[in-house]
Amino acid sequence: MKRSRKYLEKLQKLGGNKDAFDPVTALELIKSNSKDWESVDLDIRLGINTRKADQNIRGTTILPAGTGRTPTVLVLCKEDKIEAAKSAGADHVGLEDMIEKIQGGWLEFDMVIATPDVMKNVSKIAKVLGPRGMMPNPKSGTVTPDLGPAIEECKAGKVEYRADKTGIVHLSIGRAGFSVDDLASNVNHLMGILMKAKPASVKGQYVKSIYLSATQSPSIKLESSSFNK
Repeated sequence: MKRSRKYLEKLQKLGGNKDAFDPVTALELIKSNSKDWESVDLDIRLGINTRKADQNIRGTTILPAGTGRTPTVLVLCKEDKIEAAKSAGADHVGLEDMIEKIQGGWLEFDMVIATPDVMKNVSKIAKVLGPRGMMPNPKSGTVTPDLGPAIEECKAGKVEYRADKTGIVHLSIGRAGFSVDDLASNVNHLMGILMKAKPASVKGQYVKSIYLSATQSPSIKLESSSFNK
C-alpha cells in the first residue's frame, strides 16, 4: 500500500521501524504528534480462539481517567418507562419509533440500552446494531429492567470491550489532550482487566501484540512482554 508523504513523516516522528516502546514513551510520542481532540486507541491481539465459547473475551469497565467524551445514549423501552429513562439522562427514548428511525439509517447515538421485555422488538435491528457493537446484551449490562443505574454508568464513561473474531480487542483509552499519567492509567486498567479475563484453557502466549495510535497517526507497537508474566 502506497503511503502519503505526511504519513511517512509522522511515522518517522513516531520512531520509524523501532520494534516496540514502553507504554509511557509511546504515549509521549503519540501526544507530541497529535492534536488534543484526537482519540487515542489501543489494539490488543490476544492468543485466543474465539470459536471456543470459554475464550470469548467480553465485558464492561469504567476507565479511571474516563474517555474524554460523554456518550449519547438511546434507550429502547415501553411507554411506562420513558419518563424514568429521560430523568436518568437518556438522550433518546422510545421503541417502535426509534426502531423505524434506525431502519431508515439514523445512527446518532453511541450506546443502546433496552429493557428485557422489548428484546423481541429490538431483534428487528440486530443486523444494524450488531456489527457496530451496539446490540444490547445482558452480559454488558445494557439489557436491564433497572434503567437508571445503567444510564448513569454509561454517562460516567462505561465502555465495552470485546475480542473480535480474530482475537483483537480495540478500544479508545482517551484523547491526546489527556495527560500521559491519565492515559497510562487507562492503559494499565484495561490491560489488568484483560489479564484477569484470561481463559484457563489458553495455552502459550496470551498477549500477542499491543498497538497504540491516534486518529490521524500511524500505529506504534508497545512492549507486551510484561503482560505475559
